Amino acid sequence: MKTEILKPTTENLLRAANLIKRGEIVAFPTETVYGLGADAFNVDACKKIYSAKLRPADKPLTLHVATFEMIAQIAEISTAAEKLIEKFLPGALTLILPKKNIVPDFVTCNSKNVGVRFPNNTVAQDFIKSAGVPIAAPSANISGKNPPTTAQEVFENLSGKVEIILDGGKCEVGISSTVADISSGEIKILRQGKISLAQILETLN
Repeated sequence: MKTEILKPTTENLLRAANLIKRGEIVAFPTETVYGLGADAFNVDACKKIYSAKLRPADKPLTLHVATFEMIAQIAEISTAAEKLIEKFLPGALTLILPKKNIVPDFVTCNSKNVGVRFPNNTVAQDFIKSAGVPIAAPSANISGKNPPTTAQEVFENLSGKVEIILDGGKCEVGISSTVADISSGEIKILRQGKISLAQILETLN
């Protein structure tokens, strides 16, 4: 497979979205790091992410959305979640929420919860909207390597494994999103990123 790095023109975004609709994978930028995405509702497509990344089978995939309506489509939203969504999204925060049945168990590794991410990046948002579905996406690197912050770094990791890398330039934040599990009503920070526990607690108090 030949891998192309493409500028996010309207034509190229449509081409990338069509690949998603056909069950293929696409690399795309966010404000934190580049992601490797597939149609979150297509299990066979999501399996290609694991294969390309050499990702351990017990690591679930985060679902990327481009509208608040998409969040409600895939997850149960508590009052606490509403406050965090209003304050921080779109932004560098992944929320672990109770999933709805529309999300395949494969994507969450049989967990009843799902990671939800609304990136603050226009290329990512335009790509997801064009695809018309939430995009399941971990970082676009071989597992164990540093998450990529440029299209060239994605190419160095995944050349020959993905057809299109959408080039959105260097990622603004440059580190992976904060992951906050609020599925049980308590707050657990599973990964620290730009947004701190103190900021989250301040929002909820």
